[in-house]
Amino acid sequence: MKLISDRKSNSNTPLTTKPSPKLSPSLSPAAILAHSSIKRIDVHHHYFPSDLKKSKANSKIGWKTPEGNLPWSPSTSLAAMDAMSIDLSILSFPPIPSGSIGKIDRASARSRNEYAAQICRDHLFPVPRFGFFATLPFLDDVEGCLEEIRYTFDQLGAFGVSIASCYGEGKSAKYVGHETYLPIWAELNRRKAVVFLHGAQVPSSTPYPHEFLGIPVTESPNETLKAAAHLVVTQNRRIYPNVKIILAHLGGTTPFLACRVAVLSNHMGCALTPEEILEDFKTFYYETALSAYETNLLAIDSFVEHDHVLFGTDFPAVSRDMSNWYTNNLEMHYANDKIKLQRIMRDNAVKLFTETTNNPLSEEDTPEKEQKGDHDNY
Repeated sequence: MKLISDRKSNSNTPLTTKPSPKLSPSLSPAAILAHSSIKRIDVHHHYFPSDLKKSKANSKIGWKTPEGNLPWSPSTSLAAMDAMSIDLSILSFPPIPSGSIGKIDRASARSRNEYAAQICRDHLFPVPRFGFFATLPFLDDVEGCLEEIRYTFDQLGAFGVSIASCYGEGKSAKYVGHETYLPIWAELNRRKAVVFLHGAQVPSSTPYPHEFLGIPVTESPNETLKAAAHLVVTQNRRIYPNVKIILAHLGGTTPFLACRVAVLSNHMGCALTPEEILEDFKTFYYETALSAYETNLLAIDSFVEHDHVLFGTDFPAVSRDMSNWYTNNLEMHYANDKIKLQRIMRDNAVKLFTETTNNPLSEEDTPEKEQKGDHDNY
């Protein structure tokens, strides 16, 4: 089986944060996904390091992470995954839109990525249970982000990167299609990388309208649309077509408002025609976390091909019961079309992640062919 060793980056740019000598080799994403027993893949599954002050973060965004999920550990997720028949979860740290350029944010991203990678290593056998999306430093730190992409892809076996919809505060905030970030998109495009895009509101004096309507409830879905639309109307979706972008929560309001963006942004001067704008919106991938309900699923059915729909839960930010409510709706909606359901639950994710240039799978690179030995497992 092909392993990813802790080798030197092929870039001439030196690492400012040294790799941990304790890290053991990783499986490539393609090798993990080749395991025949993986039937259900959750592409929207968070992790919370033990040093994360989650109560403070919850207060800031207006959300209550279920008490039973804190403090979080891999066993918290494994118990929920087993209960929901999820074989593999792609871990991501909730992206943070604020930050600064410097060693602190770089070190924080590196620490989170090595933590996530170690979780994946600890749960490879007998069946791989986790992959992870890399966390990047504050996105304005372009060199730091490029360095972290190289390290996490080439040495840690990341499935892709996770980014917020925008970065910065107030008038200085920038959406992810901003020209500042184009070198990052160019590198991701070169690698044919997967990007998990999660909505995050620009900090303001009125962050959310009501205590029952915190940022995750109403703001994040709309921010996802705004980021997707920004990538489209700036033509960066076309300039970097090899990047596969997953929009969280079925794209938020994207399936409903893409047609509005198409005509009105063209009127405002966008060089793309309404038809071209809609075509670009349909290149995104849409995952089902907290969004699988009949009206939404009917909309996505008519908006994109089924190979662009993926399964997600948003656990452990939400309870197992909340995740199950949406998963049950998803299963009922496709009860008479088991082929489409299987594609959403597994096949589309396998195809998406194995098409990247990050550690392509050779014929012998399957977990079943690994030599047996003593390994950590859950």
